[in-house]
Amino acid sequence: LEVWVFVSCSCRSRVGAQEVLWDMSIQPASLVERIQAIAQNVSNMASRVEQILQNSIVQEGSSSQCEVPRDPRYPECPGKVDWMRARWTSDPCYAFYGVDGSDCSFLIYLSEVEWFCPPLAWRNHSSLPTQFTQQQTKAPRRQAAFRTDLSVLLDQVGTGQESLSFMKRRIRRLAQQWATAANHLDAKLEQRWRDQKKILVHVGFLTEESGDVFSPKVLKGGPLGEMVQWADILTSLHVLGHNLKISMSLKDLQGFLGVPPGRGSCPLTGPLPFDLIYTDYHGLQQMKQHMGLSLKKHKCHIRVIDTFGTEPAYNHEEYATLHGYRTNWGYWNLDSRQYMTMFPHTPDNSFMGFVSEELNDTEKRSIQQNKVNNMAVVYGKEPSMWKGKEGFLQILHRYMEVHGTVYYETQRPPEVPAFVKNHGLLPQHELQQLLRKAKLFIGFGFPYEGPAPLEAIANGCIFLQPKFNPPHSSLNHEFFRGKPTSRQVSAQHPYAEQYIGKPHVITVDFNNTEEFEAAIREIMSAKVEPYLPYEYTCEGMLERVHAYIQNQTCSAPNEAHPGVGKQLGPMFVPLSNSTALGWSPNVPPPAAWPPLRALRLLVSQEGQSCVEACQRAGLVCERAHFHYINSKEALHALEVQCEVVDSEMNHILPAFSVMRRECGLQREALLFSCAGHSPKYRRLCPCRDFRQGQVALCRDCL
Repeated sequence: LEVWVFVSCSCRSRVGAQEVLWDMSIQPASLVERIQAIAQNVSNMASRVEQILQNSIVQEGSSSQCEVPRDPRYPECPGKVDWMRARWTSDPCYAFYGVDGSDCSFLIYLSEVEWFCPPLAWRNHSSLPTQFTQQQTKAPRRQAAFRTDLSVLLDQVGTGQESLSFMKRRIRRLAQQWATAANHLDAKLEQRWRDQKKILVHVGFLTEESGDVFSPKVLKGGPLGEMVQWADILTSLHVLGHNLKISMSLKDLQGFLGVPPGRGSCPLTGPLPFDLIYTDYHGLQQMKQHMGLSLKKHKCHIRVIDTFGTEPAYNHEEYATLHGYRTNWGYWNLDSRQYMTMFPHTPDNSFMGFVSEELNDTEKRSIQQNKVNNMAVVYGKEPSMWKGKEGFLQILHRYMEVHGTVYYETQRPPEVPAFVKNHGLLPQHELQQLLRKAKLFIGFGFPYEGPAPLEAIANGCIFLQPKFNPPHSSLNHEFFRGKPTSRQVSAQHPYAEQYIGKPHVITVDFNNTEEFEAAIREIMSAKVEPYLPYEYTCEGMLERVHAYIQNQTCSAPNEAHPGVGKQLGPMFVPLSNSTALGWSPNVPPPAAWPPLRALRLLVSQEGQSCVEACQRAGLVCERAHFHYINSKEALHALEVQCEVVDSEMNHILPAFSVMRRECGLQREALLFSCAGHSPKYRRLCPCRDFRQGQVALCRDCL
């Protein structure tokens, strides 16, 4: 088909041409540019005419010319065409992609934009409009370089919300510590190549559409833990040198992703422009609404910041629905390592964390000299946290001067006893000064697992917290009900109890008067120095985030790796009451992260999870390694006697029953779980070692 395009000049155009000729002696380059522009316009007009003619051919075609294919490779195609016939006007995005109500336009859309129908033979795929092109030219690799200047990041965070102001103040206050940490990690990595990633950060809970319940509470004692963590995540990604975009509104999210106009029913207009997307549960829901089918296609790029963790049984939608694990959160069918927590309490997930302010040697000496031995600060900024606490506060008051930081506008909160010196809500630097004087920082049992206890311990305080008996969980406590985890919380801050402990952390039953008073006397005579775990320093967080970005991939198959046990079986070595998997020095391990040489295979007791089994051996459960122990050969190497070996979907598998002589292997990779346990089964547990002060990484993981 030849298309002739005739371009005529109006009088106005001729005058324009004369003006160009008149200017030739002054600006010769301008004439060339204008001629090139005219030529480009003619070319564009020709392409447009060709597109119009092609569309008219489709319009003239009857439904018989575009018969709905019956292809067994595309079984959903006929049903999708029927749906389009009835609902194609329900979202403007279909018209954006050229759908006009004809069967031909339905089939073009369903074969070229979505993937439910086979490609149409008569379509010229090489000349398709840009929005139909699904191939992405692979961009050349670029090396990430550490950044110590945070001014660009501060501009990106923006203004307008108190939450953002809080985050920017935090970023500025820790700027020098981030710079020092970047230089240390740069030297440690010895100029190793690091891929620069294109990263989108969408903070869903701060968007206007999600209600932004945090900004109004920032100045009134509301929770700040999430904003602390997000500020540190943004800073880590920027300092590590990645190409960062920040979204805190649906408009920005749609613009960055290239969402077509409409209500979110259609896929994105092209390939995903980001290597990674960090968001939260609110943001994940927003992405589902606006990415359509593309969310499923691009799921592996997503990382969900998830304070309390999501266990595999809650994450697998079908399994959660069938077995009573369905909640308002979970059920996204992600690789459970894509959920990133505030503390390393759920090894099925990845530990993202945050940072606490570090002290130099001079500041530490000053704290030691200025500590007030009988001064206590209460962990509780909201009046409701003080209700019913006067009994043990009276005991504390007999030994110490009690200080509070409870928010109030005009009148002292009645929940705060008269003997408490209440400073009101303090800015961060004033709170730091108060903690540097205090000997004791005492928790009331809520909030759970916040950053404040680590800040207090880093400033030389002893943290006294209540023990929970029985432990709090979704089964017996309203706060945890509906959260996608069965984790049992034994104290207000389990990380402080387990990973720090005495003398910095003391956990007692506050309902036991004698035990509580004995703890106060112990604290009065104790001397401690400021302490901060390495994993909560700026360098520790940079190290961890760097390792995730460069090594962690999401490629879980629908079923366990077949045959891998045949390679590993001979390498199982019995170790007293457990069994370990070590690599033969003559056999290089397969490519895996964490490296397989870190793997140790243990067998749990009945009723024991792999989290507990690994912890008791001084190790950490590594979910990524379940694939390598999920085989008959692994059971045989353990000398387990099985009369029946089944493969099924169950979050306690792989496991075996000694009494029943039954063994079970995992059929669904998304259900590999460190947390699962059963009173009737002993579990096969993939454990690994970890770096000193950095539990998220094995010794060879950096």
